[in-house]
Amino acid sequence: MATFFALILIGGIVAVTAVVVAGRASRVAVAPVSLPLAALVASASTAASLYFSEVADFVPCEMCWYQRIAMYPLGAILALAAIRRDVDVARYVLPIAGVGAGLSTYHVQLQLFPDQATSCSLSAPCTAKWVEALGFATIPVMTLMSFALIIALTTLAFRSTPASP
Repeated sequence: MATFFALILIGGIVAVTAVVVAGRASRVAVAPVSLPLAALVASASTAASLYFSEVADFVPCEMCWYQRIAMYPLGAILALAAIRRDVDVARYVLPIAGVGAGLSTYHVQLQLFPDQATSCSLSAPCTAKWVEALGFATIPVMTLMSFALIIALTTLAFRSTPASP
């Protein structure tokens, strides 16, 4: 399952990058589906984290809980924004996703340099790598990719919409 999640995220990042690089016309064409896609990413990330803890029985560490606190509400917020076509939701989503991305980045570096002192418990250490899909995609790396996609898609929706009079 971890490899599946990692491949989906990599595909999403490649697709969004291609849209951004392709130019303004491409961004304007994709903008109407950006919020639904961001809601899908947040909801799928929430489902993946629940799968890892509830089905695979991986015990979430303290940093994982903080990242969940940032990710879980984004699914509902972005779904409502997509239904209402409310691109102004970026004002609320971007700070939350930015904090989540910062937490994920910190968690990734904890796993890369495990000799650091952390506040995580011995029973659920932040340095534990429950999965390492494709040779690099740990759970915090996949979470960071999810936050990056949410930030990119939300920004794409916000910036590609004409300003209101």
